[in-house]
Amino acid sequence: MLQTDWLIAAIEVNGIRWTTPDSRLYTVYKRRNRVLREPVMAASLKALDRPRSLGDRTYAALRTHLLSGRFSGGEPLPEATLAAQLGVSRTPVREALARLASEGLLASVGRSFVLPALSRDDIDDIYELRLMLEPAAVRRVAERIAGRKDLQPLREQLAAMVAAHSAENTEAFIEANYRYRAAWLQLVPNRRLLRAIELYADHVRYLRALTLGDPTTRSVVLKGLKRLTAAFAAGKADEAADAMGDHLREARRILQEAIDHRIESGNGHGVHM
Repeated sequence: MLQTDWLIAAIEVNGIRWTTPDSRLYTVYKRRNRVLREPVMAASLKALDRPRSLGDRTYAALRTHLLSGRFSGGEPLPEATLAAQLGVSRTPVREALARLASEGLLASVGRSFVLPALSRDDIDDIYELRLMLEPAAVRRVAERIAGRKDLQPLREQLAAMVAAHSAENTEAFIEANYRYRAAWLQLVPNRRLLRAIELYADHVRYLRALTLGDPTTRSVVLKGLKRLTAAFAAGKADEAADAMGDHLREARRILQEAIDHRIESGNGHGVHM
């Protein structure tokens, strides 16, 4: 039994018998107030952690799977199959797909959802937003970076990218690239800015995975991130912002060239997320 203190409280209830923690009985009579001793916890209770709902976990799993590039572009995403693979009913899957569509990561076609094809104009729009957000974010990071402790994860992932590039291991390069990005995003002090960055960057994450199979593209990425890391290490906010701006413009150019190549080869008017 929990340890309790007691306080005096006036309660008006008609003909109800109350039992205290130590089993002593008190009676409150009709139309009369009586003073009762009511238990108060000696130590305050901490709020319990609420586990994520099934809907949130389904959304997170599908979002991760989607951005990993494991879905084929243009093909409907079957609710029943996804539900069976996740071991859930179709309802949380349907809600998760609708949520992803509201973020622009899926397109609604009739009663189904598909990966949308991004055009050159789509890429321009997305990178226009990223160029507004991400240089400002890395400027804040460079201003606040606390030295070797904050830089260590960035340097580790940059080294992993260099090693993967030398080994021509595209998958390892992509994973290290994502971890590098996660490391600097973790240092962004403005959480609202962070959420906006994550949303719009995710629109092209799968496409970046496709382009990083090219060694020339990987070299461009490494050059940009080495420059950004050096600016972080020097605490030079303006240089960090400039490095990120140039890095994003190069990424936009590479994606636009991928779209142009697809159109020229007769494979459609865009590339699928």
